[in-house]
Amino acid sequence: MKIGMKKFGFLFLVCVSVGCDADGNTSSDDVSVDLGHYETNDVFDDSGLGDAADSEINDASNIDQGAEPVTEPGCEGTALLVNPDDPASTGPWPVGARTVMIENLRTEVWYPASPGSAALLGRKIYDVREHLPDNEQGKIPDENNPWQECPCFSDIPLDTERGPYPIVIFFHGTAGFRTQSLTQTSHWASRGFVVIAADHPLLELKDVLLFKFGADLVGDAKKILSSLEQGDGGFAFLKAHIDLNRIAVIGHSAGGLAAAQMGAHPGVQIVIPMAAGGASDVSVGVETVVMGATEDQVVPYSQQLDGYAATPKPKRFVGLHKAGHLAFSDLCVLGADQGGLLDIAIRFGVNVNPLIANLAKDGCKDGQLSADDGLEIINFATSAALEARLHCSPDAGDWFEKLPLNYESIVVDYDVDM
Repeated sequence: MKIGMKKFGFLFLVCVSVGCDADGNTSSDDVSVDLGHYETNDVFDDSGLGDAADSEINDASNIDQGAEPVTEPGCEGTALLVNPDDPASTGPWPVGARTVMIENLRTEVWYPASPGSAALLGRKIYDVREHLPDNEQGKIPDENNPWQECPCFSDIPLDTERGPYPIVIFFHGTAGFRTQSLTQTSHWASRGFVVIAADHPLLELKDVLLFKFGADLVGDAKKILSSLEQGDGGFAFLKAHIDLNRIAVIGHSAGGLAAAQMGAHPGVQIVIPMAAGGASDVSVGVETVVMGATEDQVVPYSQQLDGYAATPKPKRFVGLHKAGHLAFSDLCVLGADQGGLLDIAIRFGVNVNPLIANLAKDGCKDGQLSADDGLEIINFATSAALEARLHCSPDAGDWFEKLPLNYESIVVDYDVDM
């Protein structure tokens, strides 16, 4: 199949803010909250989010309170819950989340939690101010802070009745942070993957704002994988419940370059570079999904195509039209009602280089692909590829090729060369 323009349309399910409790998790009740910087009795306003948001809440409620979960076999007899046929739909697992330290790496783990364990709990909220330089974090007031709410729940029990689960390692990009693509990382976990992302020193936002560089993402990934193999420390709760022979590495921008370098690591079965190019050095048989954006001003679209051409089979390609560099993250959504995270930071006196501020809008401008539509297609394409390869789903491979039959209105390039 040659790369060609196809039309797609999407329904994006929004994570709804409905209040929060004293642990930084949301709640439907008015409560006094301490999220590190403020206390309030106000309930987060979910007005204007529409039926899609209500559907997301209802879906989560059904997961927690519904009938006995139905399982099906995955790779080599692995027990899995039955995922919805639409790979962009939230999966059947409630999502647990833990923040752990792996050596010097602040690391987030999103994982399939035991069905029913999230009932009556509030969702986890991340304070993005922690990613500013230490002496700048107090400048943005609570009422202007773009709190990042997750469709996940702190420290709820791992679903140990199913599994073992494949691992997804996610690398953030330059001036990013571990939750920069929360829409994707939580989505994959809901569909049966243990997803791990770290704040990478000398690449995260606080370092780039101070013009500190020199990250070693591959070295960071090896620390994480070594700790997973040992099964101790912050990863002890995963021991005996993960499959280190079924690993995906996914990254955005500089993180995509690092993901491509992990293609020969033992256990890696699929590599997904986003806004980065191809993966020419993967081991024989490792699958690659190259994702790019036609209006990317950081990594030109031609570079995505050239990288894909140089990538060995099996491989797939997805290119988003009228999309920019940040389409593969939540950074265009975060604080969008106030101009974006860095505009908010500048307004309250945080020192931000104008070049960095301008790059932070690449993909967030009027007339470009909406963040909702972009995140929807990324969830669809990545989940289809991950589940085909790491869950051995008999239908997932067909989902990718049936994209043009399922959606309209969003123009993409795509290719499948298996």
